[in-house]
Amino acid sequence: MTVTPPHPPEEIQKSARHPLDHALHWVREGQAVAIATVTGTWGSSPRPAGSCMVMAVNGRVEGSVSGGCVEADVMHNALRIMGGDPPQVLDYGVSSARAWEVGLACGGRLEVLVEAVRSPACPVGTWPLDTLEHACALMAARRPAVLLRTLDAAHHHILATRPEGGLEEPPHDTALGHAALHALRTGRGLLTPDSAGQTWFVQPLLPPPRLLIVGAVHIAQHLARLAALTGFDPVVVDPREALATPERFPGLVPGQTLIPEWPDEALPALGIDSTTALVTLTHDAKLDDPTLETALGSPAFYIGALGSRKTQASRIERLRQLGYTPEALARIRGPVGLAIGAVGAEEIALSILADIVAVRRNGPLATRRGWDSP
Repeated sequence: MTVTPPHPPEEIQKSARHPLDHALHWVREGQAVAIATVTGTWGSSPRPAGSCMVMAVNGRVEGSVSGGCVEADVMHNALRIMGGDPPQVLDYGVSSARAWEVGLACGGRLEVLVEAVRSPACPVGTWPLDTLEHACALMAARRPAVLLRTLDAAHHHILATRPEGGLEEPPHDTALGHAALHALRTGRGLLTPDSAGQTWFVQPLLPPPRLLIVGAVHIAQHLARLAALTGFDPVVVDPREALATPERFPGLVPGQTLIPEWPDEALPALGIDSTTALVTLTHDAKLDDPTLETALGSPAFYIGALGSRKTQASRIERLRQLGYTPEALARIRGPVGLAIGAVGAEEIALSILADIVAVRRNGPLATRRGWDSP
């Protein structure tokens, strides 16, 4: 089976996309676009370094650089920069007049680099359009990368990763190479000097987490929607074509994110990676078991299976007889979802997504598997 690769940024759904995808889409529409990136935080600043917000000259905005305190001021400066002013690092600190003017009085400090994308609509921009295109293409292909920039916005370099791990072309400067690998591990940007003393901002560009849902059932309809709203890329797999329909899953694309195929055929083609969560909701061993076998052979960070304790025990026993060890089987969270007393498809979907987030963030609830208790 061949699964169609992800469609380009201008055609994808808005909910789980990186702000840079929106920036590229707007540039291709002929808009002047600015990109604001958090390059430094201290104290209680609400957004980590590497967070970004993109703005078009016609007023469209995606992403954020704070909890809402400074966005209006950033947008005001971005309009000037799109109009021809040079790029600027904006400093919002509790002791600065600007911080009090915009409402950042929380005791933190925030630095934001604002620059415009170079395009026919904004020829004075400093962010090269081909760099933006390269960044978006790598994220669409689910290839982690790192963007290196100097704070004067004079230099932009992208370091892609190899499928087997590590940087495809490590920079000649050792300090930048170490910083790039650190950013990939932590998912946070950082400032670092190179061997010549030039300061660079090192920004990880990571694909959004993905949720593969096997079973186009009622719960899956709500789970896919909640996942997209939470920043996941949802994909639904089910060979039952009467269930896996665009009408039941609006926004999912047949053959790409809505796949009417058997999971043992579809899942390997989708390429399960360490940013993927997988949940099976079918109650049908013909679908559940191949799904779980594929998941257990993958680096998926989350594997969940819907069903009662009795169903889960039978499922585990079948897999044990196939040779899976207790340690491997312990990766399967089932009955899936946090034990919040959920009733109905909507609440069950919420409990599943909450459990996925807890595991992804290594939260305390990730170790309290309430359904396992008598």
